Amino acid sequence: MITAWVLLAAAAGPAAQIREALFVPEPGPAPAVRVHGRFEAAPGVTAERISFETLHGLRVPAILYRPERPRGRGPGLVVVNGHGGDQYSWYAFYTGVLYAWAGAAVLTYDPIGEGERNSARQSGTRAHDRLIEPPETARRLAGLMITDLRQAVSVLAARPEVDPGRIGAMGYSMGSFVLALGGAVEPRLRACVLVGGGNLDDPDGYWDNSKPMCQGIPYRTLAFLGDRPAALYALHAARGPTLIYNGLEDTTVAIPRYGAGLFRELQKRVAALRGSADGVFETGFVAGVGHRPFFVTRPVALWLERVLDFPNWTEAEIRVMPETHVGPWAKAAGVEMDPLYATEHREGGTRALGEGVPGLSREALSVFAPAEWEAEKKRLVYESWVAAVTAR
Repeated sequence: MITAWVLLAAAAGPAAQIREALFVPEPGPAPAVRVHGRFEAAPGVTAERISFETLHGLRVPAILYRPERPRGRGPGLVVVNGHGGDQYSWYAFYTGVLYAWAGAAVLTYDPIGEGERNSARQSGTRAHDRLIEPPETARRLAGLMITDLRQAVSVLAARPEVDPGRIGAMGYSMGSFVLALGGAVEPRLRACVLVGGGNLDDPDGYWDNSKPMCQGIPYRTLAFLGDRPAALYALHAARGPTLIYNGLEDTTVAIPRYGAGLFRELQKRVAALRGSADGVFETGFVAGVGHRPFFVTRPVALWLERVLDFPNWTEAEIRVMPETHVGPWAKAAGVEMDPLYATEHREGGTRALGEGVPGLSREALSVFAPAEWEAEKKRLVYESWVAAVTAR
């Protein structure tokens, strides 16, 4: 059975409405990619320091990890960082190296207000959380974050080593929210993985009342969709496979409030809206743990192998790969972790797939040399975005 909603979605109705409500242009600006340097991130992995264009003529610094010797065209992956995270975050570069070993090209970039898009060039600032009136500004911020994601997809799709039909994205925490919305309006994404979130809920729930500037107001803006979670994930199902993976004790995004039951009920509503269970998101849960970037773990790697087919890995090989205990690894490698998340219950307890990922330095992961960053600063930082949108 094909429902009226599915016919409308096929005509780009809900997706177009979301883009319009959040000021997401279609098409986006030309990425205008610039390469700022290269380095060896790990044995067999080349990292490129690049930047690409986004809204208002601003540029996004990013690191692209790729196999040193690609075996034909492989998958492309985008890492969408969480609050306080950026290309310097341990999970961003770990993911880049890990999946480049698998044969994928992995792009991770600074969210607006963090890292090299921060006016003091600092991480963990959460600069974009400060509420700026009127509410339209928050809608435009969400639109910028979604556009950054879509521009990253465009960058990967143009790479000679990437199969444009096998591009996926992985969002953690705030990144899961950005990807929940962005994946609903970006049909080029073959696969989406949402971790530390994805539990889109009913009116006046967690996401409506979360950080208003980057989450709460944009989510409330989508009330016109009716059943927002079902409508968004129905669009995901029309796009391609989606996996939502969480710790059952993740209080950071209120997973324990509803538990796995929320997702089971939501799956039913998505299937009813689509008139079929085909393509409805899958779930995975880990008991006894909290907020973690699970896309570096074995179960998510197995799912990605199934839907994207890594050139250098097989399912059997993934199942027997060693793991890295992130907390002790970070300490031994001199990798900085946010103290709020470095605990064993949260990120520090993560058992990341693989071993031997080096602790990359901030200097290595900076796209711009200091003098170049000063020259480019006005096209990078959050304050320039604020000036551009408030002038409107």
